[in-house]
Amino acid sequence: MTFESAFLLIGGLGFFFLGMQTMSGGLKRVASDKLKQFLHTVTKHRIYGVFVGALTTLLVQSSSVTTVFVVGFVNASMLSLQQAIPLILGANIGTTFTAWLVSFMSVFKVSKYALPAVGIGFALNALGKGRRKNVGLVLMGFGILFTGLDYMKDAFEPLKDSAFIYDTFSALSHHPVLAVFAGIIFTVLLQSSSATIAIVQVMAFKGLIPLEAAIPIILGDNIGTTITAQLAAIGTNLNARRAAMSHTIFNVLGTAYMLVFVSLGWYTELIKWLVPGDLSTENIMIHIAVAHSVFNVINTAVFLPFINFLERLSTRLVPKGKDAIDYGTQYLEEHLLESPSLAMEQVHKEVSYMLKISRKAMVNATESFIDQDLKMAEKASELESVTDSLQSQITDYIVRLSRKKLEPLESESIPVLIHIVNDLERIGDHSQNISELTKRRVEGKHVFSDESISDIKRMEAEVLTMFDEAERAFAVKDPLAARRVLQHENLLNELEHELKQNHVTRLKRKKCKMDSGFLFLELIYNLEKIGDRLSNLGTAVMLDYEDQEHPSPA
Repeated sequence: MTFESAFLLIGGLGFFFLGMQTMSGGLKRVASDKLKQFLHTVTKHRIYGVFVGALTTLLVQSSSVTTVFVVGFVNASMLSLQQAIPLILGANIGTTFTAWLVSFMSVFKVSKYALPAVGIGFALNALGKGRRKNVGLVLMGFGILFTGLDYMKDAFEPLKDSAFIYDTFSALSHHPVLAVFAGIIFTVLLQSSSATIAIVQVMAFKGLIPLEAAIPIILGDNIGTTITAQLAAIGTNLNARRAAMSHTIFNVLGTAYMLVFVSLGWYTELIKWLVPGDLSTENIMIHIAVAHSVFNVINTAVFLPFINFLERLSTRLVPKGKDAIDYGTQYLEEHLLESPSLAMEQVHKEVSYMLKISRKAMVNATESFIDQDLKMAEKASELESVTDSLQSQITDYIVRLSRKKLEPLESESIPVLIHIVNDLERIGDHSQNISELTKRRVEGKHVFSDESISDIKRMEAEVLTMFDEAERAFAVKDPLAARRVLQHENLLNELEHELKQNHVTRLKRKKCKMDSGFLFLELIYNLEKIGDRLSNLGTAVMLDYEDQEHPSPA
């Protein structure tokens, strides 16, 4: 390859990427700016999840981007691992769109309209408003993309008579495993499966790659594209890493079993049967697009019924570490929604679990302040994220449960449970506030007297007593324990007032500094607010108990 050809290839590739990005930006805006909300609408329907994943990838023109979106949603606990897998399967299908676009270029000779499309698109984007402006972006991207493909075609023109190139790709035809590895490496380097396949299509169009070599290369391309999601998953939570792993698993397993049929020549013959025509013409670009699409559709059809298996396998390959925090629910099961009474029992267990998590968050936050332990403060912050996640998942489950046929008392307890869950989430927020105070104390090197630390421990002990009573009150609907929660809340208020007076006395005696005093007051304020939330829980339990003892007349 001459320098001129190399520059044409690099420039053509640059135009191709720019065209994809521009077209993607326009499509996303035409489709509305609520793409992420659209992704989040996935529920329990696997087929719908595949459809959403495919359509999203068609809009953003990158399965990697869709998968990174999905990993982000799982990390934010907006999607479960089981909901994420169909989306990623759909992303694999959606990414085949670019290969079809490139194929149509060769069949319908649309490249001659590339520059006019750029001009018209620019005019619409510059002069138009709203939807027209975004349609202009799509046209510009379309034109730039095909201009890039034309440059790449010209770059490969001198190579079509190269004996070395011919021998190399002929060898790959007989060694499909090597061709798969070539596809993996190529895609990892370019960080785009669409670009890899476009280059393979153009080289095949120029007669440089036979179909027998192109097919295993695009199989390898499907593995290479999973690397981006794996990189995006670094530093995310457990389920997000598992979602990225599931992407790798079904692409690797799919390539493995399909490679058997490729080696036997059956898959290539299937593609030739599906797309009759002379492989020496532009038809080969359509053959490659079909091979790419058929593989991903078959792979999705094969694995869609086995999502539970994929979930278990990714869980095994990405195990929970010793100190790992689980952001998911422990007791809520989808199938139990068809048995509302059982589902209600599970909701109560889940709320009890959330209450324990809230308690851990408070303890870690307060102890981190006392011991000036930033690691413990970080743990408290993570536990606060768990309460956010649990609030979202439990509330969603309760809302769906409320649509089922419930007993009157069960229906009446629905808003009570939602209020309790919200209060527990707020306890997490107050614990997070305390962990932030720890960071301020450590960074500012604030010194506290033994008396002030002793006061903090007294207030923490009172809050822990309230947690003990609240846990009992909620778990067994004990009205006496609920009443004790309210009694201790009064004691906590009195204690807060006493500690403020103690603080003023220490300031007068110069035992504490003013800047440290602000931290002290903020800390006991947050502990008192945690007590208020527990008091709300106690009140809710008492009212619920009274309703059950003296139900309203029908």
